[in-house]
Amino acid sequence: MIKGITKRVIVVKSPDPKIFEEAIFIVRDEAASHGSSAEALLREAQKIANGYIGNVSKGLHRLPPIAYATAGAAITGLIWVLTVLLT
Repeated sequence: MIKGITKRVIVVKSPDPKIFEEAIFIVRDEAASHGSSAEALLREAQKIANGYIGNVSKGLHRLPPIAYATAGAAITGLIWVLTVLLT
C-alpha cells in the first residue's frame, strides 16, 4: 500500500526500441527544489539514456549466443589439453 508519496518523474522514449521502450527517471527533491528547469532535467535524462544505448551497442551484447558457447568450449578444451600435457 502506498501512502501519499509523490515523486516527480521524467519518462524518456527510447530512440532505439530494440533495447528498451522507455526510461523512467525519478527526480530528486533537491533537484526539483533548486530551480532546475523542466527542459534542463529532460535534456539530462535524454543524455543519460542516449549514453546507455551507446554503451550497450558497443559492448559484447551484439555477439550471438553461439559465440559465447564456442568460446567457452574452446577455453575448456585448451585447459584440458594443457592439463593432460603438463601431468
